[in-house]
Amino acid sequence: MDDELRDRVEREAEKHALLNAVKHQSDADVGAIMGPLMGDNPAFRPHGDEIPGVAGGVVSQVNDLSYEAKRERLEELAPEELAEIEAEDDGDDHDLPDLPNADNYDEIRMRCAPNPNGPWHVGHARMPAVIGTYRDRYDGWFCVRFDDTDPETKRPDLEAYDDILEDLTYLGFEPDAVYRASDRLETYYDHARELIELGGAYTCSCSGDEFSELKNAGEPCPHRDKDTETVLEEFEAMVDGEYSSGEMVLRVKTDIEHKNPALRDWVSFRMIDTPHPREEASEYRCWPMLDFQSGVDDHLIGMTHIIRGIDLQDSAKRQQFVYDYFGWEYPEVVHWGHVQVDAYDVKMSTSTIGELIADGELDGWDDPRAPTLQSLRRRGIQGEAIVEAMVGLGTSTSDVDLAMSTVYAKNRDLIDDESDRRFFVREGTELPLGGSPPAEATPALHPDHEDRGVREIPVGDTVLLEPEDLPGREERVWLKGLGCFQYTRDALQYTGEDIDVVREGDVDVVHWVPAEESVPVRMRTMDGDVTGRAEPGVGDLEADELVQFERIGFVRIDGENGDEVLTYFAHP
Repeated sequence: MDDELRDRVEREAEKHALLNAVKHQSDADVGAIMGPLMGDNPAFRPHGDEIPGVAGGVVSQVNDLSYEAKRERLEELAPEELAEIEAEDDGDDHDLPDLPNADNYDEIRMRCAPNPNGPWHVGHARMPAVIGTYRDRYDGWFCVRFDDTDPETKRPDLEAYDDILEDLTYLGFEPDAVYRASDRLETYYDHARELIELGGAYTCSCSGDEFSELKNAGEPCPHRDKDTETVLEEFEAMVDGEYSSGEMVLRVKTDIEHKNPALRDWVSFRMIDTPHPREEASEYRCWPMLDFQSGVDDHLIGMTHIIRGIDLQDSAKRQQFVYDYFGWEYPEVVHWGHVQVDAYDVKMSTSTIGELIADGELDGWDDPRAPTLQSLRRRGIQGEAIVEAMVGLGTSTSDVDLAMSTVYAKNRDLIDDESDRRFFVREGTELPLGGSPPAEATPALHPDHEDRGVREIPVGDTVLLEPEDLPGREERVWLKGLGCFQYTRDALQYTGEDIDVVREGDVDVVHWVPAEESVPVRMRTMDGDVTGRAEPGVGDLEADELVQFERIGFVRIDGENGDEVLTYFAHP
């Protein structure tokens, strides 16, 4: 990277870092600015490996500034963008832009169209979060339409239909209607017949390689000019299952010389020998491709707005040919970039996760290491926190990064007030007590809610401390909720000193549990299982209760696991 380019990168990185910091009134994040930085500056892309390092240094400098200094600098560099941010703050507090031409419709109608090949991973939550939020804003309507017309390469999982609807409920939304495309084959067949009669489709028996050569050369398929009667007869033979996979397809007649080869006479129906896993659809062999099926359904179900990935721009262009034949008006389309989620070693892919489960490398879809909504739910992450984080990404056409720390921060805001505190000691070191300490400790259930009372923890003769909390010889330590102790003669001797020793900064405060009365606990985390012992009251907690293990983090109580209490770690 030469000096001139480096200067440009630093200037642009400073602007985007300031935009990020001022908008969220916090420190800028390198990951969060990379998408818009690269999207606004295509010339940077050949240097993608070097850009983060340069941007990182700029972000550090920006983060050293006060909020006012950041705002003043942004006003110098990008006054219009600053004005937009402040206008948003003064407005309706929407993270999402208004839908295009929303005022032209009596009712906003949108759809979430999952492929039911497995439960949702974290990235899948973006679509229902945004669509559900728009539905609520506009008092509109949205449906779940399972696009399950590929029984072979994206084979549906029969359990996934209900799993996905449960994931949607977890996120806080209920669809106004639910459709399964595999129930609607006859509807697609009827529209294919009509399209053929309009001269918009033809049957083709070319091999894939043969047609590809013709398509790339801009030359018509020899079957393109068949008469309508022959095309209808051959299509009916497809519907009747008289062809095997690969023998015959139905193509939409577009422009064989179109500048984009992907749009030239694309396949709308094909033969698939593999039976659909749903019994109701298992007899069908002639299946629509997604662009045909989805395009027809979007019109028939009355979609006004479609949100889809920017990589699917060709889908709208293919479907427009069908809409033109039928004289339909195409819905409004919002394209957005991909969302990247950090914190996981497992690829954000339903098929990959399923393979890891099948191979025994993950315990299931709700394994803490799995980047799935089932996993987050079992860990105690509230669906509302995920929705807020996803909506906060907006609908930019640039790829965006979701830091799980953002989800955790929003979840902490939701659960902190209701989560009582408990002690949990990992790999505890046992020490005897001396000096006649109180027989019972009474730490508060919640430091901000004295009215909730205290936990009554029997002390006994010995306690467990985490190894890193052990005081040095003759040093003092404050056992939270119990009092001050000095480590001497291989024991913790109660000194009777009051809390002033802590306020004066001379004594560390640590958590602990009674060695004899404590209960064994297994805490499942993204990094593996952690075992230890917790204060006795943890054994009485009900499944699904959320608590904070003091100085460790929030956990969800899962229930009894043999002699242990099983918990799932949410976040610090």
